Amino acid sequence: MGFNCGFLGLPNVGKSTLFNALSAAGAEVEGYPFCTTEAQVGTVKVPDEKLDRLAELLPEKEKVYTKIEFYDLAGLVKGAHHGEGLGNQFLSEIRGVDALIHVVRCFENSDVPFEEGHPSPKENIETIKSELLLKDLETIENRLSSLDQKEVQLKEMYEKLKEDLEAGVAIRDHEFTPYEREDLKSISPLTGKPVLYVANVSEDSPEECLKAVESYAKEEETEALALNGEIESEVRQLDLSEDERAEYLQEWGLEESALDRLVRTGYDLLNLVTFYTTDGPEVRAWTIPEGSTALEAAGKIHSDFADNFIYAEVVPIDELLNHGDMQGARDDGLLNRRGEDYEIEDGDVIHFVSSR
Repeated sequence: MGFNCGFLGLPNVGKSTLFNALSAAGAEVEGYPFCTTEAQVGTVKVPDEKLDRLAELLPEKEKVYTKIEFYDLAGLVKGAHHGEGLGNQFLSEIRGVDALIHVVRCFENSDVPFEEGHPSPKENIETIKSELLLKDLETIENRLSSLDQKEVQLKEMYEKLKEDLEAGVAIRDHEFTPYEREDLKSISPLTGKPVLYVANVSEDSPEECLKAVESYAKEEETEALALNGEIESEVRQLDLSEDERAEYLQEWGLEESALDRLVRTGYDLLNLVTFYTTDGPEVRAWTIPEGSTALEAAGKIHSDFADNFIYAEVVPIDELLNHGDMQGARDDGLLNRRGEDYEIEDGDVIHFVSSR
């Protein structure tokens, strides 16, 4: 699995439409609040041109893409942190995701009312942010009450987080020691997750709406994307080849699909890299955090690889593709032996050597 992310936003912002466009999972889409009453889950492969080219060198092997899980969740309203709408259910369902995709409505449609009566991107974003802050505040207070008096470092950290949450400061804006970060994993705070803002636009969307979303994202030092959920959903439903789909998108002035753009931005947001393996019956892509070591990458494949690690043979995928042959690359000395502390580079093709 590559990573997973949850769609959040007010009701009627087009979360399910975008979810369908990205995952083709068939989430129900209607123009009234709380149409989505349970989390819909869609798993999609991550488009990977380099993996496609690598697989061409080894056509007898199965090609396995890394994947993304999308969760489409109920719309969030004011008071969600204490159960308004489907708030508590919603907030529990997003604790396990790696990142949040905050969808903001920038399209006009008289058949689909605005939840707060009018389009105000900043106000709509802050409604959601406030609910996440308040839910985290509740979680932090519960954690504080459970700590032993001897756990001084953790108590100090959580007291500081409580103070900052009350002031509107998200947990992701803090720096933590490895010890503190490990404890935070146990409660998985919502505002500790990276967030990507997606403006759901239409052909006639007001330009100032998109600019407001981009401006807010810039203030938060994160990214914003403009996606046309309606067009992307239409393209996904058509029985088109990849080339035909690209042509269709180009007719609408789109150079790449929403999925391609979201994947690229998501990898940057989460600081992820991809490495490849060609052993056994598969040519496979794997996703790991940037800075991961060869030992950690081996463990991603199987714990036995990490437990019995000897060394890794590594070649950058571009060099291998230019050479055109894995065994020939090894014979010509292009594969470098690396120890367990080697930091994996994006695009590495790796053969792990173990004692078993």
